[in-house]
Amino acid sequence: MAERERRSRRQPGGARAVSGPPRGPRPGREEHPPVLPSPKRGTSCERPECYQAEPSGLLECYQCRYLCTARACCQLVEVLLTMLILICSSVSYSSTGGYTGIPNLGGIYYYQYGGAYSGFDGAEGEKAQQLDTQFYQLKLPTARAAMAVGGALMAFSCLLVLVGVLRLPWHFPAWLLLECTLDILIALGFLPALYFYFHLLLDAYDSPVCKERENLYQSKGYQGFSCSVHGAEIAAGLFSCIAIVVFLVSAGLAVRGYKTAHQLREKPVEVYEF
Repeated sequence: MAERERRSRRQPGGARAVSGPPRGPRPGREEHPPVLPSPKRGTSCERPECYQAEPSGLLECYQCRYLCTARACCQLVEVLLTMLILICSSVSYSSTGGYTGIPNLGGIYYYQYGGAYSGFDGAEGEKAQQLDTQFYQLKLPTARAAMAVGGALMAFSCLLVLVGVLRLPWHFPAWLLLECTLDILIALGFLPALYFYFHLLLDAYDSPVCKERENLYQSKGYQGFSCSVHGAEIAAGLFSCIAIVVFLVSAGLAVRGYKTAHQLREKPVEVYEF
């Protein structure tokens, strides 16, 4: 009988049945509830599957993950393109070109990109310097305007990146509509800006000052002073054309982000990057 009672108290698998009250916590020890990772931000779900481990890495934190989205990539490309427009426009602003007088060398004029050249002296040297200054003054307003536009657009693109990193569109989705409107206006504004940019440049190159300057330098064997648009100005125009496409793509992504933000605010089950 004793053997049967011992067998009946055993459970299948060789485990013994526990009789009596459950054991309490051991003395001297405190029982702590299990610690779960923090839930995904922007959600109201409290289920265990809604929790995720804290991300690690520079671009995996909550704010910096925005830099891996399509909108952020477009905005970073905008920053790069507008910076290149600013650099190419500054070439015409920073370079007066031509020769500068060195009084200690007795009227010899030095070309600022090369060595000494004694072809210009006396009246011809003063004439070359005067034509360089006049031609520089003709191109100066256009160069200043292009630099101002490039700098302003670069600052605007940097502001959009900062706003996205701070998650302002998630709290105020109407910002995305404003961003879309501004992107479209900028893209459309590039068209007349490009027209007036090259129109004013061609007017400067077709001026009598440029023609006289070109003939003067060609008489001394110089071929780099022709009255035509140079490479930096052409590059500024090409970068502007690419910027038009990028700003239009950014406007479309802003509209998509606005729709996504509204859907998530109505049903905040899972946060998507937008």
